[in-house]
Amino acid sequence: MLERVGRMAATEGQVRFSGHTLDKATKAKVTLENYYSNLIAQHLERKQRHDKLEESMKEEGLSEDQKQEKRQQHAQKETEFLRLKRSRLGVEDFEALKVIGRGAFGEVRLVQKKDTGHVYAMKILRKADMLEKEQVAHVRAERDVLVEADHQWVVKMFYSFQDPINLYLVMEFLPGGDMMTLLMKKDTLSEECTQFYIAETALAIDSIHKLGFIHRDIKPDNLLLDARGHIKLSDFGLCTGLKKSHRTEFYKDLSQAKPSDFTTYSNVPATNPMDSKRRAESWKKNRRALAYSTVGTPDYIAPEVFMQTGYGPSCDWWSLGVIMYEMLIGYPPFCSENPQETYRKVMSWRETLVFPPEVPISEQARDTILRLCCESDRRAGSHQGIDDLKSMKFFQHVDWEHTRERPSAIPVEVKSIDDTSNFDEFPEVDIKLPVSPPLKEGEAGYKDWVFINYTYKRFEGLTQRGLVRPSKQK
Repeated sequence: MLERVGRMAATEGQVRFSGHTLDKATKAKVTLENYYSNLIAQHLERKQRHDKLEESMKEEGLSEDQKQEKRQQHAQKETEFLRLKRSRLGVEDFEALKVIGRGAFGEVRLVQKKDTGHVYAMKILRKADMLEKEQVAHVRAERDVLVEADHQWVVKMFYSFQDPINLYLVMEFLPGGDMMTLLMKKDTLSEECTQFYIAETALAIDSIHKLGFIHRDIKPDNLLLDARGHIKLSDFGLCTGLKKSHRTEFYKDLSQAKPSDFTTYSNVPATNPMDSKRRAESWKKNRRALAYSTVGTPDYIAPEVFMQTGYGPSCDWWSLGVIMYEMLIGYPPFCSENPQETYRKVMSWRETLVFPPEVPISEQARDTILRLCCESDRRAGSHQGIDDLKSMKFFQHVDWEHTRERPSAIPVEVKSIDDTSNFDEFPEVDIKLPVSPPLKEGEAGYKDWVFINYTYKRFEGLTQRGLVRPSKQK
């Protein structure tokens, strides 16, 4: 019998399987579970869309004939969406127009879907890098947040898919650029402008906290501006959530980080104190390098995140305070000429969080920053969420309910739906989309296995055709 079962062995009444057999059984189990859970989820989503349609028609007071016509249109959309879900999406379905971003693990391109003419931002992540840097949990969290956070304060994701080499996130293109670029252009913002952007960012932070996510990487680079100049939150690569798939031993929730972990782009030691003008110039000079480095900057990270005592959603409110300081003063409060010194300043924030006398700000603005950048248990936002901020004098004139409908503090100039003038140029990066070799029969390995169920297609707006195509790139 033992010869027939090959690697199976019976020991003390127990059947023991080889690691290879157990691995295959586990993969089969998870694949089946994913398949059926997706079927159930799709059925529930379809029912929710139908109920939403019926509710909206009831509110509009439509006649029975009008209702029937809308039902038929909706049924046709559902059929098209089902066909889309069954179709295999790949890079060959898109045409690359321009490179608009670069990160530690890949690039972002402006792309056009060939069959509809729709323009999107496509984020491409290399699987090998994700595995090597142990970023799988972070990638999963980002994808899941973008699926779940379907509202006005978060960049909308329309598709996610993969091939043997890369992961692809296809998101709405926000032509206003990001807050980092805006701050570099403007030096400082007025208190009125700051109030607008901080209030909108607070609403965005609050919206993801209500979903059970902590962003952990709130910084100007991740605050995107839409065509009307309003804030949308992006880049959830360090986001942590409630699911086990969003956690990883690597990064240790940043609790194990040491100053040496922040590999410096410059070996300049800590320098003598600088005045605000010199600090602003130094910050601007090195800011781009920090944005595109694999390590980034500790400037916006709350001190408790570096400690082993644990942290919660309030770490995102600390980051908001740092951004507010930067908007008004021209550089973040702990900026230095190297990340190790920045880390030291963040950890010693009680001594290092100071306001330069040569850049005056109101008492209300100062008080707001100090309410955000303080001990986590005293921090604004950590008790009543965004209601803590709404009660502050600095925000007393903010129309919280309608801020997104009002004109933005600084208008955004957008000439066309593919206008990239508010983004950096990346001439050194090849514009072409990567071509992945086809996967051979039975070749699916660990790289693909850990990214199972990554594919996603959004119902909303996917099947519209006949829209105006963007102008051709010159």
